[in-house]
Amino acid sequence: MKIIFMGTPDFAMISLKAIYETKHEIIAVVTNPDKPSGRGMKLTSSPVKQYAIEKNIPIYQPQKIRGNEEFINQIKKLEPDVICVVAYGKILPQEILDIPKKGCINVHGSLLPKYRGAAPIQWSVINGEKVTGITTIYMDAGMDTGDIILKQELPIGENETTGEVWDKLAQIGGKLLVETLEKIERGIDTRTKQGDDFSIAPMLTKEDAKIDFKSMTAIQIKNLVRGLNPIMGAYAYLNDKKVKIWRVEVIRQEYFEQQFKDKAEYEKKSKEGTIIISDSKIGLYIKAKQGILKVLEIQGENSKKMPIEDYLRGNKIEEGNILNQ
Repeated sequence: MKIIFMGTPDFAMISLKAIYETKHEIIAVVTNPDKPSGRGMKLTSSPVKQYAIEKNIPIYQPQKIRGNEEFINQIKKLEPDVICVVAYGKILPQEILDIPKKGCINVHGSLLPKYRGAAPIQWSVINGEKVTGITTIYMDAGMDTGDIILKQELPIGENETTGEVWDKLAQIGGKLLVETLEKIERGIDTRTKQGDDFSIAPMLTKEDAKIDFKSMTAIQIKNLVRGLNPIMGAYAYLNDKKVKIWRVEVIRQEYFEQQFKDKAEYEKKSKEGTIIISDSKIGLYIKAKQGILKVLEIQGENSKKMPIEDYLRGNKIEEGNILNQ
């Protein structure tokens, strides 16, 4: 089949590569415009564009699609059988959805109808889900509301980060997309309507990344930390300076009291967010609801991320300080 591929990040590039290695013809790639990045703010191409250049696939990078008649006419002239959309980052108007003979297919990083929206993988981890997966759908005008073609589940480990789940789902997504295209080509694809029991996974904001020690349990904080690793980093303020926390583990109360008897009484009287232990050899322990957090990896303001032992050798964190006070 003649395919137009729309996508932007590395997650999408894996699907593009999977299609390229089949008998299908990728007649064009559509990806977001180059963006400045890094300290020098040098214009950088998306992973999808970089792969398309390597394979000599024609590339389109429209700033916008809705109302862009010139771009829409270009796509019409290509006469694709299918348009595949994977983490493209733009909403497609009905005029685009109507172009391909066999429809527009989307690879989505959740088990739809759960977690429709821009950040399904991140929210699955943040919410402590045990299972996620990939769903391929026929696109319609709604946000991830189209008929389901195929699904594949993936367990989420209790210590896995968004980055780790992202990489696994990218591989599953590529394989499931190829399988979906094969079914469409052979005319044996099935369409299943999505149910009404859906949830939304909106774009994450800076406020979402702030750790709330007053309301969140230790497990919820751990899930937030791993859910925002490596994309943003969960953060808190210590003496008015922003610190990002990249990895933590939850220490059970009983274990803490056995190991640190001299700190146990102090911990019981402390507020949530209090630094209970700060020692370059022992580590950094923070009081939280329903448990103690042991910080494993941290990033100070205007610094790089590092193991907590390295950080504490060069930076003093006073015991008794309270985060976000």
